[in-house]
Parts: sequence; structure tokens; C-alpha cells
Amino acid sequence: MSVVELDTSGLRCPLPVLKARRALVRTPPGGLLRVRATDPGAVKDLEGMCAQMGLTFEGWREDGEAFVIDLRKPA
Repeated sequence: MSVVELDTSGLRCPLPVLKARRALVRTPPGGLLRVRATDPGAVKDLEGMCAQMGLTFEGWREDGEAFVIDLRKPA
């Protein structure tokens, strides 16, 4: 499984979403984009982006002061 990691720590809305969209270009089909964010709104924003773009929102977890959010690109 291919995983592309993106750290948006310290960035506020809408930057985590914009950077995630750019990172999807280098995420292969069927691959996972793992976003690390400190903005509490990033989870909901990225979930909405998935719905708009046809991605799978695989979930999120807290890791210290950050949120780790997994998005799957369609194969």
C-alpha cells in the first residue's frame, strides 16, 4: 500500500485542504494520503473535500496535539 504523508501542522483553514488537494497529485490511484493537522476544523474540512472529490474518508485519530487524517484516492 502506498502512503503519502502530508504535515500541515500550524496551518489554519483553508490551507490544510489546499495542500491536501495538491498532495493528491502525487498520491497514486488506490493510495492513501495521510494528513497531519493541528487545526481542529481540518477533520471536518477534509471529510467534506472527500465527499466532493469522490475520495474515501478512512477516519482520523488524535496524536498528541495533532489530528492524523487518512484519505484514500480511488483506484
